[in-house]
Amino acid sequence: MSYELKAEARERVGKGSAREIRRNGKVPAVIYGDKQPPLAIVLSYKDVYYKIHGGGFMTTVATIDLDGKKIQVLPKDYQLDPVRDFPMHVDFLRVSKNTQVNVNVPVRFLNEEKSPGIKRGGVLNVVRHEVEFNCPANAIPDFIEVDLTGTDIGDSIHISAVKLPKDVKPIIADRDFTIATVAAPAGLKSEESTEAAEGEAEEAKGEE
Repeated sequence: MSYELKAEARERVGKGSAREIRRNGKVPAVIYGDKQPPLAIVLSYKDVYYKIHGGGFMTTVATIDLDGKKIQVLPKDYQLDPVRDFPMHVDFLRVSKNTQVNVNVPVRFLNEEKSPGIKRGGVLNVVRHEVEFNCPANAIPDFIEVDLTGTDIGDSIHISAVKLPKDVKPIIADRDFTIATVAAPAGLKSEESTEAAEGEAEEAKGEE
């Protein structure tokens, strides 16, 4: 899944030079971390645009080829032009085989057709579309999988029910948080609440 980006060193740093870089069809970026001084670089606008909009940008380790020197990095942040969606700047973190990183990993749901609750008209209510994990930079999962087999209306799926790859640990460690629930469909909910209200009214009458 890794890819390579060709870069040039950036001589001048500052707003004026960043604008000039963008006018020339390039994107300013910075590489930092791994106890080394930050490195200002320039990347091809087209390369960065396609990587950002192609998915998985923040969870894929890349190699930056800076005048023949190869640097392993993980994108940590980027800014897009609010109007045109153009990449304006990228921050990269230097990584080595020992680097641990915190990343948001997308959640993928499997076997909806094997969920009795969903078959009966229940609705999958996703509480977290992404979960933040701490993991080795060179072993970031593209996604985590949640199996819905056997889930029924009213069931909650917690992080403890998800099989996680080795050395991948949720950042929230103090509770077994919910990833999704199987909720009753709106029609069923209103029927149930009407029945409950009628039941309460009958009870109240009986008490009078």
